[in-house]
Amino acid sequence: MAKRKQVKKPESGEAAVLAAIAAMKPPFRGMGERLHALIMRTAPTLQPKLFYGMPGYAKTGPVICFFRADKYMTFGLTEKAHLTRDAGVADQLMPAAWLFSELDAATEARLSAIVSSAASE
Repeated sequence: MAKRKQVKKPESGEAAVLAAIAAMKPPFRGMGERLHALIMRTAPTLQPKLFYGMPGYAKTGPVICFFRADKYMTFGLTEKAHLTRDAGVADQLMPAAWLFSELDAATEARLSAIVSSAASE
């Protein structure tokens, strides 16, 4: 009888998210580490998991926010996030993704507010 080949299961959860961040090129790797820490500090009930290969954060099942590195760092929300309308928005369009090339204190504060709102409800 032939031996069955064992298929290695891909990592999941925080280990997979940390591996995806570690694979990012500088300076995005450092921003990814800071974003991960910010998300976990702001909304500790969120569970890290890969979302289409990107670091994602889920609330009791589906991912509500994620980020990825390309030419810029992109932070985004899924349709499962709790969205609140920003003051002054008069139409039906609501922001669901943000691009940035550096992670300064002001950007961290804004992202923390977005994560807090997205994880609420």
